[in-house]
Parts: sequence; structure tokens; C-alpha cells
Amino acid sequence: MGLQNFYMEFEKPLVELDKKIEELREMSGDSLDLAAEIAKLEKKSDKVRSEIFANLSRWQTAQVARHPNRPFTLDYLNLIFTDFVELHGDRLYGDDHAIVAGLAKLDGEPVMVIGHQKGRDTKEKVYRNFGMPNPEGYRKALRLMYLAQQSRLPIITFVDTPGAYPGIGAEERGQAEAIARNLREMAALTVPIIVVVTGEGGSGGALAIAVGDRVLMLENSVYAVISPEGCAAILWSDGTKGAQAAEALKLTAKDIKDLEVIDEIIPEPMGGAHRDHEGMAKSLHEALSRNMKELKAIDADKLVDLRYEKFRKMSRFIEQ
Repeated sequence: MGLQNFYMEFEKPLVELDKKIEELREMSGDSLDLAAEIAKLEKKSDKVRSEIFANLSRWQTAQVARHPNRPFTLDYLNLIFTDFVELHGDRLYGDDHAIVAGLAKLDGEPVMVIGHQKGRDTKEKVYRNFGMPNPEGYRKALRLMYLAQQSRLPIITFVDTPGAYPGIGAEERGQAEAIARNLREMAALTVPIIVVVTGEGGSGGALAIAVGDRVLMLENSVYAVISPEGCAAILWSDGTKGAQAAEALKLTAKDIKDLEVIDEIIPEPMGGAHRDHEGMAKSLHEALSRNMKELKAIDADKLVDLRYEKFRKMSRFIEQ
């Protein structure tokens, strides 16, 4: 599957335009100059795409967040970081391929990078368990966070999961305990932590690697306590009412920023991050570098205090 040949339902107006552009490019050659016509159609396509993505519903945003060609953790590791060395296993049960983690360098400085990893084709999706970690994935993440703390290395996490794996084996091995322990331990780490929601931020499965000093979201990512389909199944016993549930959940980056749960929204290339991996990585690199520089200037004890205050003030209530 190419990076741009998967269209979502609401992108239908673009299908014929992009197909025509591709046909003209193939026809264009030394004896046939179609550059002007191609440029005209590209301008029209960009205008239509811009209009579509400027008016996405919450449900449509969730679809973009799940796009199969969206950049995943390993893509960002290749495009932003250098000298990546993957580390495996939780030293308790096994290695979870839904969590990718290891040492890398950001702007020449060593960091620990941890992130959910999805797959694109069927074989890889199964290998990565569709980006849904088992307890050993979260314990691997925590083991490497401890290693980062011992070595005084900043931590960067990439969140992109529909949620923790709800299988019987995962529950038997302590899924809830593994998530809860990560929340507690991340809150007390004395090294800078930057969290980036790159696609789906689903429930505790996302939050287990998302307690940080700075929490960033890509423009078309989503962050919620449950998926829209799961919410619809619980509220109305009808998982097909995902669009209705998405509106109620208020799960877009703008919604979450308005609720003061995140610190920054990172703009995506026109048409979504899946259309331009390099452009998305460039914007994300800038945000990571800027926030890392600011966090490194804060004393360790102060860092923990600020993180505590950050999460304590996230709740809101209305007095009757």
C-alpha cells in the first residue's frame, strides 16, 4: 500500500482528481508537456483537500488518527533520531512487540524513546498485536524508564494505541497492575518526560506511557478514555453509533487543549501526517527540541513538583 492511495470515505471528492493527476504525470514526457494542466489540477486538489480537512468532524478526525499510512513510532525514530538501539523484554515474562523502546540521540544528545507500534499489512499488524500492549509491554517500558533515570536521560514517549490488550492472558498476568504502576512511577521520575500523542490515545493503555512534563498532540490525533465505538456500545448497545459517541467524547486535539489536558498541538501537513511523513517529522522534531531545551533547564525536584501540579489541576467540576 502506497503512502497516499488509501482514501477515507469523506475524501471521495479527491479520488478522481488525484487519479487524473497521476494519469497526466504518466503521459507527460519529452513529446508531451502537460505541466500546466497538472499544476492546475494539483491546485484544485489542494484547495478541495484543504477545505475538507479544515472542517473535519470529531468522528472523521478519529478516522484520520487511525489511517494505516500514518507515521508510527519506528518512522519517527528513523526520521528524527539517530543511533537508535532497540532494547527488548521486561525481564519477567517476555518481549512485547506492541511497544518499541530503546536508546537514541535527539540533536546529538542521548534520550530514551518508548512508543506504541502498529502494523501496516496483516502480518505486521498481528506481530504488533494491532498496537495493543500486554502487561509485559508496559513493564518493558517501565524497566527502561528506570534505566533512563539511573543514567539521567530524558524520556520521550509516542502514544498510538486503541488501548491495552484486553485478553484473558493479559488480565491473568496483571494488566491493570502494570498500567497503575507505570502511572505511579512516571509521576515520580526525576528526568524530563515528553509525551506525544501521534495517533490514537486510547484509555489507560495510552496513559500508561503518557504521564509527562509536556504532553503534545498531533493536530489530527485523538485522546479519550474509550474508543467511540466502545463508548457507543456501552451507552446505546450499538457500536455503529461511533460518530455520535465521538461528539460526546470531545476527543480531538483542540478539545483536549481546551480542557488543558495537553500543552501543545503540533500542526500536520495538509491532508494529514500520512501524506507527508518527512514534513510531519520536521514539525515534530522542532517541537521536541524546543520543549526538551526548556525542561532540561529545570531542577529535578522542581520538575517533579510541576508534573504533580500539572496532573492535579486537570479535573473540572460544576457546583449546582
